[in-house]
Amino acid sequence: MNLLKRPKTSVAGGEAMPSPAALLVTPWHVQVGDGYAATYAVCGYPAEVGPAWLDPLLSYPARVDVSVHLDPVVPQLAAPMLKRQRARLESSRRLDADQGRVGDPMVEAAAADAAELAERVARGAAKLFDTGIYVTIHARTLDELRTVTAGVKSAAASVLLDLQPATFRHHQGWISTLPIGVDPLRMRRILDTTALAAAFPLASADLAAPAPGTIAAPEGLLYGVNTTSNGVVMWNRWAQDNHNSVVLARSGAGKSYFVKLEVLRNLYQGTVVSVIDPDDEYAPLAEHVGGTVVQLGQPGVRVNPLDLPADHRPDTLTRRGLHLHTLIAVMLGAAPPAGERSALDRAITATYARAGINGDPATWTKPAPLLRDLADMLAADNDPAAERLAARLAPWTVGNFATLFDGPTTTVPRGHMVVWSLRHLPDELRTVGMLLALDSIWSGIDTPATTARRRRHLVVVDEAWLLMRDGEGSRFLFRMAKAARKRSAGLCVITQDAADVLSTDLGLAVVSNAATQVLMRQSTQSIDAVSEAFGLTAGESRLLLSTARGEGLLVAGRSRIPFRAVGSAAEHRLAVTGIGEAD
Repeated sequence: MNLLKRPKTSVAGGEAMPSPAALLVTPWHVQVGDGYAATYAVCGYPAEVGPAWLDPLLSYPARVDVSVHLDPVVPQLAAPMLKRQRARLESSRRLDADQGRVGDPMVEAAAADAAELAERVARGAAKLFDTGIYVTIHARTLDELRTVTAGVKSAAASVLLDLQPATFRHHQGWISTLPIGVDPLRMRRILDTTALAAAFPLASADLAAPAPGTIAAPEGLLYGVNTTSNGVVMWNRWAQDNHNSVVLARSGAGKSYFVKLEVLRNLYQGTVVSVIDPDDEYAPLAEHVGGTVVQLGQPGVRVNPLDLPADHRPDTLTRRGLHLHTLIAVMLGAAPPAGERSALDRAITATYARAGINGDPATWTKPAPLLRDLADMLAADNDPAAERLAARLAPWTVGNFATLFDGPTTTVPRGHMVVWSLRHLPDELRTVGMLLALDSIWSGIDTPATTARRRRHLVVVDEAWLLMRDGEGSRFLFRMAKAARKRSAGLCVITQDAADVLSTDLGLAVVSNAATQVLMRQSTQSIDAVSEAFGLTAGESRLLLSTARGEGLLVAGRSRIPFRAVGSAAEHRLAVTGIGEAD
């Protein structure tokens, strides 16, 4: 057992490469700092290899360093080397035949392979390389090192690779796997160009498996099947840094189908789901699972924006006043000038006071005033700014847009799935209707926790560009995305106008606050913006331009997994029902 002190070593340019303070060398491993490492050399290879045959080692869910050392064999040496190898094999075959023994199948196969390789080398179609492949396994403890080593050996055996320990030479093995291009082990094997090309890590990406000995919680959802490896893509949004997701795709790419499957599978796990649905795509699904559908715009369906939430907080009245500022800014298309905002703030307080509602929580159960009462209060104000604001609000209180607000709220949505349908609203009211629905949903989420654990709540905003095209609406959605995680809620934003959303700071902020990002087929007009925002490679960009319906790319941190959404026969029937069948 040797103790080698290893100070920092100099490299080109005068900078120091960090290295452990000491190495404790034993015949079976080395102790590198506060960890342990053991090196294994690949000594046995299969007769034939497929694409990415080193992938089981490269993608193993532990700290495993794999190094490949290559030295080209010059043609002047390659041809005689192959000639001697063929001579030995042919001699063995003839000796067996002369002595009447049955031919060895391994020798027969090796002779045929050597002949084929010699012909390719002679034609210049292949070259030979002196190759060494080493695997260094790192662990915190010796027990962990033994456990990980067993798993790595099993993964290597699955592709017929034989790993042999560098006994008494683990120090040299550890150096061989450092990124310095040095190979003290020199345990080499001659490989040809084709086999080496197939060894490079060009296999499809899969989500990393749990570390050995770790049992993952069975809370992940089936997103689909990896389109290149046929592996199953399981993803748990609730285990990420935040619970938000964004789905970007052009019309007809299958985004609604994918989201409906995710909604169904979240319902299976007891998650409460609320959906903002511009086109009645989710109504059949809600009816099937016993949910509630609120048809905004239908006769008799009204929402009073001045209602106070049922779960009262000390600042409930103040929060309601701030929300009314946001709502009226969206109604007007822009935030009103400072004078009008001041008049609006006075009018909100006075309107609630006239209805007998003030800072005393005991008064908050009284019937809330209506939007027209607020407009009347503005009109009665002597301030010219208040009169101007009252005139601008007239279409929403007594004009063509007043139907949605001209009475108390008629529906109090309750249940495990609530769909807010905007299909029957005119285009001029859809942004306001979406904001009203989101406010109602958020009022039910943003409440003090009464139990040790909140029930998870998934909020799906389909065609979110309707709200994000408005500055105040984008800010409301951004605040919701930032605050959802602390309330056990997740926001799922779906949009087909990716370029418009990504061109604004607030839209980009909403996307950036989603730990789960799903990209499906994109248009040629938006692919540049999407590629820049998500850091896509040229190959990934081409994939998103040509992918089939229902296929996409799951972007989760540094992982990029191409997948195809799949559902059972019953799920498929629900996911394609109604207007959303084509999408």
